[in-house]
Amino acid sequence: MPLSHQQWLRQRLFVLGSLVLGSLFFLVVREGTLDRLQLICLIKDRLSPACASGQIPLHALQHKQALRLKLHRRNSTREQLQMHHLIKQLPRAIIIGVRKGGTRALLEMLSLHPDVVTASQEVHFFDNDLSYACGVDWYLKNMPFSFPNQITIEKSPAYFITEEVPERIFKMNSSIKLLLIVREPTTRAVSDYTQVLKGKEHKNKTYDKFEELVIDTNTCEVNTKYKAVQTSIYTKYLEHWLKFFPIEQFHIVDGDRLITDPLPELKMVEQFLNLPSQISQYNLYFNATRGFFCLRFNFMFNKCLVGSKGRIHPNVNPSIKAKLERFFHPFNQKFYQITGRTFNWP
Repeated sequence: MPLSHQQWLRQRLFVLGSLVLGSLFFLVVREGTLDRLQLICLIKDRLSPACASGQIPLHALQHKQALRLKLHRRNSTREQLQMHHLIKQLPRAIIIGVRKGGTRALLEMLSLHPDVVTASQEVHFFDNDLSYACGVDWYLKNMPFSFPNQITIEKSPAYFITEEVPERIFKMNSSIKLLLIVREPTTRAVSDYTQVLKGKEHKNKTYDKFEELVIDTNTCEVNTKYKAVQTSIYTKYLEHWLKFFPIEQFHIVDGDRLITDPLPELKMVEQFLNLPSQISQYNLYFNATRGFFCLRFNFMFNKCLVGSKGRIHPNVNPSIKAKLERFFHPFNQKFYQITGRTFNWP
């Protein structure tokens, strides 16, 4: 006897409902498995008391985010997960700086690549004497879990300007790849100032104007003792790194272009790291509200950088800005010559 239209519709709805409930059950089971896996890993990963003080441990949420993103990007099933052993690996590449050059944006964008796992926190192993004294095992414990075929990357901008860091990294891995992201020096200095200013305002403290800090009141010249100025003299620090590593082990990333047109910069980094080309324009979309590019991992997972990124810079006296640009110009020319990369800086 043929089904009525109403009976046929009920049958279809029953089948659809069963499929939905089955999918939800599968997801609950899989997430529960991951939760148990992370709990076991966390118990095994506790730091020793001697080196735990003052450090930020990797907590469950960080582990879940790193692992789940990789699993969802690869659409991995529980069976596929069981075929692989999650491990912790020392970085094969480090973003060494520069502060306010775009290190966080670069790290987050590289995490789009399925063969890359990134440390969620700045580890500050090589620039912190107390952390460094804990040894490479401590450093390894602060790395994220990964599959054996993936590479681990961390970033700590203070590495670039800390004198002891190049030799310490060299002793760990003399063939490691180093990523240095830079911005136009005057812009970077203003961004550096802005970050400190916002921190002072948050604590209800006063802070001098940028012009008062960047110019020496006695000589009326650029104040080279001001840290924001020093950090923008890239050659000053790069030359020290070159005592330990050849220039071929560095890749210079254009931090200004990473803001306006990130994909070409990311493709060059993929090539430098010998990674298959995986990041595409699909993974990057411009957020008009935020004013910069956000990340699309797949149709379920999107991510934008935190609200502290992309702060509005204060207006700088044009004559002071011009003085800074003239000051940085010879250092910029030397930087171009050493690195073999030229930028459209004043």
